[in-house]
Amino acid sequence: MVPRAVQTLQSVSLIACEDTRHSKKLLDHFSIDKPCVAYHDHGDRKIMDKLLKRLADGEDIALISDAGTPLISDPGYRLVAEARSRGFNVLPIPGACAAIAALSVSGLPTDSFYFGGFLPAKSNQRKTALAEIKSSSETLVFYEAPHRIVDTIADMIEILGEHRQAFMGREISKAFETYLQGDLAELHTQVTADSNQQRGEIVLVVAGAIEKVDAVSVNSEKVLSLLLQELPASKAASLTAKICGGDKKAIYQQALNLQGK
Repeated sequence: MVPRAVQTLQSVSLIACEDTRHSKKLLDHFSIDKPCVAYHDHGDRKIMDKLLKRLADGEDIALISDAGTPLISDPGYRLVAEARSRGFNVLPIPGACAAIAALSVSGLPTDSFYFGGFLPAKSNQRKTALAEIKSSSETLVFYEAPHRIVDTIADMIEILGEHRQAFMGREISKAFETYLQGDLAELHTQVTADSNQQRGEIVLVVAGAIEKVDAVSVNSEKVLSLLLQELPASKAASLTAKICGGDKKAIYQQALNLQGK
């Protein structure tokens, strides 16, 4: 907890919690004695209306989640959206975010990444979701439930390939914090063999796909250049592909490049 978060919780009129019982442990630790109310996006609309009414009356409300940054795969979106639409200020209080924390120490590229939250619980739907991003070159980041982690990695192996580099962070910033790395096959073996790795809150970071570049070889470029002196680009590309092998479309594009088109 950063000092600003503690100060905020001490100063508000009400704290909206994902789970009041869970949050009580945190609040007791910092000696914060404020009224709390359970709030979920999928819960009773009346609760949100009461929170918005209190905001309209000039009160400040804090929204906290059970772990990590609120709304990052946690409830709260509808409340924030509605509050903003009514002109209330909604301010983030910087703190821990498991996805960013895991990504930062994964050793995988961080300049561009895709955060997929939780993948579907059912295997077929999960595989479909993975197939849709299979060719993405961005680093992939997911949250996963402990009882699904073994099956999810198995599905990743089937769809993404066993040699994709991967990283798993578990219970980040907590007592039993652990990290595993290797390709997906190695990760699956480690997690399957150790039941402790099938507990707690889990972040999976997976390398993106290696971009395939259809390059034209030096020899084929020479052949293409000679043929272009006598033939149209499409015909020259077609003959070059037959003579030297390679992708016809890539060679045709190279022909256009050589012609300055």
